[in-house]
Amino acid sequence: MDTRYPQLGLDDQLCFALYSAFHAVMRAYRPLLADAELTYPQYVVLLALWERDGQPATVGELCARLGLDTGTLTPLLKRLEAAGHVARRRDAGDERRVLVEVTAEGLALRDSVASVPASLADCVGLDAVTASQLRSSLQALTEALDGGPARSERPQPPPPRATETRRRNKAGARPRRSHEGRR
Repeated sequence: MDTRYPQLGLDDQLCFALYSAFHAVMRAYRPLLADAELTYPQYVVLLALWERDGQPATVGELCARLGLDTGTLTPLLKRLEAAGHVARRRDAGDERRVLVEVTAEGLALRDSVASVPASLADCVGLDAVTASQLRSSLQALTEALDGGPARSERPQPPPPRATETRRRNKAGARPRRSHEGRR
């Protein structure tokens, strides 16, 4: 490895550790959700709906809760609806809003996935305290990166010195052409 850039070692990157852990968690969930015929993204959509105790959620509320955009959530909802797990309908009070609610079949899935959290904990091998600390750290990281209160506490890079700015502007400026601005 080039010793001039030790900060660029792949194994030293927080992002790569998170990326690798994410994929490992997805692989661990696959067999746990197989009997319910759910993917992990479908599972978290159902978790978000189950915690509402039968109250419908708008697509916007689900997007906010799950950190997804509508372009990602809508296909998930369509697949869940096709499987009979959720129902979507327009809000009678505001036709622009789509309400999503769990069906009886979707509620029945809770029994078949109730053991999934404990099974995943067994796969990971963390005790309850360490798992709780890890979850808290990851939630704080997410909040900080999404612009929550912790963002203002992050160190900001110093502003460039005036000479650096001038050099960058001169080097990056496009030469003017005499015909620019003419019709």
